[in-house]
Amino acid sequence: MQPQMAPSFYNHTDPQDMWYVLIGIPGLKDSHTWISIPICSMYIVAVVGNIFLIFLIMTECNLREPMYLFLSMLALADVLLSTATAPKMLAIFWFHSMDISFGSCVSQMFFIHFIFVAESAILLAMAFDRYIYHNLTSSVIRKIGIAAVIRSFIICFPFIFLVYRLTYCGRNIIPHSYCEHMGIARLACDNINVNIIYGLTVALLSTGLDVVFILVSYIMILLTVFQIPSWAARCKALSTCGSHICVILMFYAPAFFSFFAHRFGGKIIPHHIHILIANLYVVVPPMLNPIIYGVKTKQIQERLVK
Repeated sequence: MQPQMAPSFYNHTDPQDMWYVLIGIPGLKDSHTWISIPICSMYIVAVVGNIFLIFLIMTECNLREPMYLFLSMLALADVLLSTATAPKMLAIFWFHSMDISFGSCVSQMFFIHFIFVAESAILLAMAFDRYIYHNLTSSVIRKIGIAAVIRSFIICFPFIFLVYRLTYCGRNIIPHSYCEHMGIARLACDNINVNIIYGLTVALLSTGLDVVFILVSYIMILLTVFQIPSWAARCKALSTCGSHICVILMFYAPAFFSFFAHRFGGKIIPHHIHILIANLYVVVPPMLNPIIYGVKTKQIQERLVK
């Protein structure tokens, strides 16, 4: 079944009248049904696992410590990030529901970038909290959470103006499973250098700096761990740090791969690989986070056993 074209439009169309067609994973249309099975499974695990983690932290008095407040923020961000993308992906894969209005596409773009930047700030705060041995108070953590949301909004809100300012004149096929900034901008017939520059600036000076500070925090943590005299305690600490670092890598590596592939790797990286990885990074980290951060935490293990 060929994707139906959205309502036609001509030169300099009003964005409010435009409809786009999300075609899923280019070149793998025949495999969409098979690809949807692991994506759906991971989405279900992510939503159920994170909602259960939030419920456990909010209802157990012994889990009201600062560290668990960060975990609940991270879990909420994971639910929102996966829910902003996976349902539309699955609708494309299962029902060929490919059409999306310009307004809905821009809204999805904003929420994806907004949640990603906010989650990046939460991961940075969690790394800093571990470095200072969980000495942050609940009041400080709430302020950090509010600051993360405000920071993310300030960074991502300009994306809306950047795509609305462009002139669109006919192209409406997005070779992706969801809407993101450069996917929309590349359909314009205007110069999009401002969009590219702002996107790079955001990636390098916000999330890029978050990654640098997270790495510095974990290097300092590892230096402290290697000074622990007990071999058993050292191994336990290294295991915990290792699992946390793996989750952080799973969060950032596919995201930055997708980001830079969209801008510089179009002729080098097969497009279906780029889009497949972009699809996975919005469901794999949300699925892993409640397992790594939640189940491997001693206090939460005890509550699960009870």
